[in-house]
Amino acid sequence: MIRLVVGLGNPGKEYERTRHNAGFWLVERFASASGAHFRKDPKYQALVARMDAGPGGAGTPGAWLLLPQTFMNASGRPVQMLAGFFKIKPEEILVVHDELDFPPGTARIKQGGGIAGHNGLRDISQRIASHEYWRLRLGVGKPPPGAEGADYVLQKPAAEERAAIDESIANALAILPLCLAGDIQGAMQKLHTQDRPAPKKEPEKKTPEKKEPEKKTPERKDPPKTQASAKAAPAPAAAKAEKPGLLKSLFGKK
Repeated sequence: MIRLVVGLGNPGKEYERTRHNAGFWLVERFASASGAHFRKDPKYQALVARMDAGPGGAGTPGAWLLLPQTFMNASGRPVQMLAGFFKIKPEEILVVHDELDFPPGTARIKQGGGIAGHNGLRDISQRIASHEYWRLRLGVGKPPPGAEGADYVLQKPAAEERAAIDESIANALAILPLCLAGDIQGAMQKLHTQDRPAPKKEPEKKTPEKKEPEKKTPERKDPPKTQASAKAAPAPAAAKAEKPGLLKSLFGKK
């Protein structure tokens, strides 16, 4: 059974739409759908809400909802203080956070494991001295080549990415009641079959260059021969005919 749901993020309007606040987005929507109202609690340095009833219905204690206001790197302090006061075990805690290893549109539940460089998870693990809490990981995608992950998560996702993240949040909200009731295996089975493929950027289509038809050089045609030019052709023969008369004039008649 889950008794404490923690959403990770950074406080302040400048961070509220950044990828690192995906955990805040989900827990805020869950509180709104459940009719729970957050109040600022200086004792826990967090926004705290409690559901009216637990999975057993009226008369059973509802789960706690927690949004740390200590910035991401110190998220463990509020978790440690509230869990310690109400004697909540690590395996009864569900932490919702952004995940670089999954594309937008993917949500996964797991227990324990590595923290993959997530500073919020690192601080929680150190504060409660355990990795055995449950995690609901919301994919936000990997940073582009050459970009730092720390900078990437503090940026706003593109509209299509945010739509995919919101859809994965909706899928996760549908299975949260199962988690609170202790049927986490059932929740995992249902959630892990509802992924939406990450939006793919189609490569720009290049317009094929239009090749101009080759210009053919017109063939030169000789002008037709006239009758005068045709008659002029036998002239050399006439010249040959004149040669005997010239000899006769030189040597005289026999």
